[in-house]
Amino acid sequence: MIVGPVTGLLNPDKLFAELLFPMVSLSVAVILFEGSLTLKLDEIRGLASVVRNLITVGALITWLITAVATHILIGFPYELSFLFGAVVVVTGPTVIMPMLRTVRPNAKIANILRWEGIVIDPLGALLAVLVFDFIISSQAGNALEIISLVFGRIVLVGVTSGAVAAYLLGEILRRHLIPEYLRNVLSLTLVFAVYAGADYLAHESGLLAVTVMGMVLANLKDTDIDDILDFKESLSVLLISGLFIILAARVEFYQFREIGWHALGILAVMMFLARPISVWVSTYNSDLKPKEKLLISWIGPRGIVAAAVASLFAIRLEAAGYPEASFLVPLTFFIIIGTVVIQSATAKYIAHWLGVREPPPTGLLIVGAGNVARAIGKALQESGINVILTDSNWENISQARMDGLNTYYGNPTSEHADRNLDLTGIGKMLAMTGNANQNALASLRFKSEFGAQKIFELKTNREQILSEKHSLSTRHRGPQLFNSDITYGQIASLLRQGAEIKSTQLSDEYDYNTYISNRTKQLIPLFAIDQRDRLHIITAEHEITPESGWTIMSLINNQAAEQS
Repeated sequence: MIVGPVTGLLNPDKLFAELLFPMVSLSVAVILFEGSLTLKLDEIRGLASVVRNLITVGALITWLITAVATHILIGFPYELSFLFGAVVVVTGPTVIMPMLRTVRPNAKIANILRWEGIVIDPLGALLAVLVFDFIISSQAGNALEIISLVFGRIVLVGVTSGAVAAYLLGEILRRHLIPEYLRNVLSLTLVFAVYAGADYLAHESGLLAVTVMGMVLANLKDTDIDDILDFKESLSVLLISGLFIILAARVEFYQFREIGWHALGILAVMMFLARPISVWVSTYNSDLKPKEKLLISWIGPRGIVAAAVASLFAIRLEAAGYPEASFLVPLTFFIIIGTVVIQSATAKYIAHWLGVREPPPTGLLIVGAGNVARAIGKALQESGINVILTDSNWENISQARMDGLNTYYGNPTSEHADRNLDLTGIGKMLAMTGNANQNALASLRFKSEFGAQKIFELKTNREQILSEKHSLSTRHRGPQLFNSDITYGQIASLLRQGAEIKSTQLSDEYDYNTYISNRTKQLIPLFAIDQRDRLHIITAEHEITPESGWTIMSLINNQAAEQS
């Protein structure tokens, strides 16, 4: 709005001319495809009926209540009121996903909101198309007949073309029929082709087609799409940001003045009446707790698909003789801004108050459960840090359990771990198996889960003597733990000799420099915990400067222990 109506620096209609809405449509197609790639059927077992109800019965309730409120409060004709209600039915993955990352609701709530946001986007757009076609067709007097034909064609073409394209792309990927470096390019090109082809065969079926394509592809067996998903996720962030700027720049402020304070009434009806009723009706007889239903009722922000559809239909309806249609866009943006700002600012606190928020991801996944991993894990747990140790060696796991540590018996990079390793509250990984290859494999597996700077490895003895041509590439690995000269074997040897991991609190009189100088040859600094109980991991690449009040955890040998 600043670069558009405020300063006049951006005029999208003049800049893009006739390419504006084709570009918007293709961008929305990519956004929906990327979102549907995350829809795994096994994540929603037991919740499928809730999602189905939300996108059908719930959407119908929201549509009707919003349409009636718009007619009463704004004074729109019933045709435009029902069109606006259809446009704002969609919650939208473009705003749901970032909100879920911040709010961190439990898995049930997160999966329901994510599925609803992605699946309802094309269905909401389809509903808006049907209402639009009804408005246009009613002028010719054969609306119901045309609507039935339009609906059937859209669903048939969208589902069929999306499913066929997904199986085709899946076969290409499984059989490695194209070079690896062309996988992302091919998938993006195919998304464009499927959207355009479906839309050509049945107008407005493209969004449904790419959503079905993504859902089918995500659930095909033996099809690796991780790199495609990473690429599409980055592209979607760019497209979402661009679309919000371009579409918001087309809004004129006088239009906000025209709709006035009545828009606040519509926002209140949608947030406090339509959404709660639709959620409680849709979740009737489900195993969701009342607190979970309350949070789902509160989270329903509208996103870029609503803005794009409203912008597209406003122009067409104005040309068809509905001057009030020009207010569809500012009213839609008012609802988007209102729901996003209010809900994103409050949902985190409401989730915490209701007790349905996951703990912050401050815990550690420790790959390996040998004596080094167990000693470090036990010291961290005693300091209040949540840890999980994983190992395929039963003796190591058994000993870790006797030490009171949380464990996973198995390979953390296995498919079983993908389904059963609970990473709730876990935000970092320490690879300390004593095997460089196994450490590197774990780093590659969990880099996308936690981020490259939250994956750490403990160097092995053998790596100290390997030449460059035999060493693993550093770009496939995490930062090196503790010190460039510290190895797994060295710590294991010190532990066998009776060394212990001890914690020391710093003060103004006994600062970190004094702590280090007093014990120069007798300790290895491992971790630091600040006054806000945040864990800082000491690495070879990144030095930290602990302050007064921090706690330092170090491996201290027997002689140092006696002196202390």
